[in-house]
Amino acid sequence: MASWAALSPSIVEYFEGEDFYRCGYCKNESGSLSNGMWAHSLTAQDYQDLIDRGWRRSGKYVYKPVMNQTCCPQYTIRCRPLQFQPSKSHKKVLKKMLKFLAKGEISKGSCEDEPMDSTAEDTVAGDFALINKLDIRCDLKTLRDDLQESLESEEKKGKNAKKEESTELTESQRAEEKLGSGEPSPSVKVQTTPKPGKGADLTKPPCRKAKEIRKERKRLKLMQRSSAEEPQGLRAQGEPPSLIPPKAKSNAPKSLEDFIFEPLPEDASHKLEFTRFLCSSPLEAENPPDGPECGYGSFHQQYWLDGRIIAVGVIDILPHCVSSVYLYYDPDYSFLSLGVYSALREIAFTKQLHEKTSQLSYYYMGFYIHSCPKMKYKGQYRPSDLLCPETYVWVPIEQCLPSLENSKYCRFNQDPEAGDEGRSQDPDRLQVFYRKAVLPYGVYRRQRRDPREEAAVLQYASLVGQRCSERMLLFRS
Repeated sequence: MASWAALSPSIVEYFEGEDFYRCGYCKNESGSLSNGMWAHSLTAQDYQDLIDRGWRRSGKYVYKPVMNQTCCPQYTIRCRPLQFQPSKSHKKVLKKMLKFLAKGEISKGSCEDEPMDSTAEDTVAGDFALINKLDIRCDLKTLRDDLQESLESEEKKGKNAKKEESTELTESQRAEEKLGSGEPSPSVKVQTTPKPGKGADLTKPPCRKAKEIRKERKRLKLMQRSSAEEPQGLRAQGEPPSLIPPKAKSNAPKSLEDFIFEPLPEDASHKLEFTRFLCSSPLEAENPPDGPECGYGSFHQQYWLDGRIIAVGVIDILPHCVSSVYLYYDPDYSFLSLGVYSALREIAFTKQLHEKTSQLSYYYMGFYIHSCPKMKYKGQYRPSDLLCPETYVWVPIEQCLPSLENSKYCRFNQDPEAGDEGRSQDPDRLQVFYRKAVLPYGVYRRQRRDPREEAAVLQYASLVGQRCSERMLLFRS
């Protein structure tokens, strides 16, 4: 890898003008519009600054959509991995992978996957608002199932309430007596005469709800388990046993790492290996002392299943983020939802890099296209932000969605006075690479004196911003 002090500058060749071309999202034959340049080389910091101004690379071609004119505005989206919690659908994918690796079981039903680039066709994206509604419906369905279970249980118990109520009370009393002495209590049923109570029939005990009965049973089971598991020598004589088992599980939800790094049994049916290696890209490999151990640059992340490669993800590791470029995988393993799994794996990887390099704390997912149902799935990785196309500040996606429902193109920054703070303010300081020499644009312009070229250079400067225009070398022939 190149040393931090010996880095060569970025060299780019800007393509003048704007041309409409076929859109890969809505398939409009002449609806897509973007500016582009060819990157002969790029430093990690320059590319970080470029994607923070809405640029994105495809191989060595780096492009920026003309947001207010293109048919499908593409908003740069980033996830915040440090606060990320997997959703229900994400957990479903992770559990499916663990189940397949451990037992070799394949879940039945339709495959749910997500594309990592604009050319992928297999996706279950759909309308984001609809997904939110489906999540709510799922929660309501769970509540209805619980309610139905409770009603059915209560109905069954209601038929035998006269016999069971007295039995439950007796079991509870006898269990408490046994547990008080430290002796495990077996289940005992004794017929007793019901005590007087309130209700329509004063000769019968008060009616108890099925939910209360279930709670009582659970409490008794916990007490019995505690009594059986707790070493007798550690409990003071006559001290009542704890109602909570010694190995009670935490109620905290499982984290992403809990799922991904969960150890498999020794006799697991499959083995999934995960490797990285450098790949060809305009990004120079860099290894600064304060950076991650793997350094900055472009990497292939390989997914090997039982010695066979089944997927490859391309990522860029930059000073502040891991940027997902694209994923391709063996269609025979689409049932594992590798698009979703790889994204979750890359989020977890970003968190690992953050432990060594604190400023590296974001996961960039490319472009979010609200007007394209297939590409809205990226909004499910929360919390996430969208880049304002005019001021280049990050805005939480929740604040952006209402505006996007009304218009394809939106300015997300709500401050009407805010502008582009990184804009080019002194084009003469832009660096030009001309005839094997590096010189400021002010000097180059006086030598060439070509008004047609000046318009293209000024457009380039406005798109890349002042910092990049001063660091990168604009190739001129």
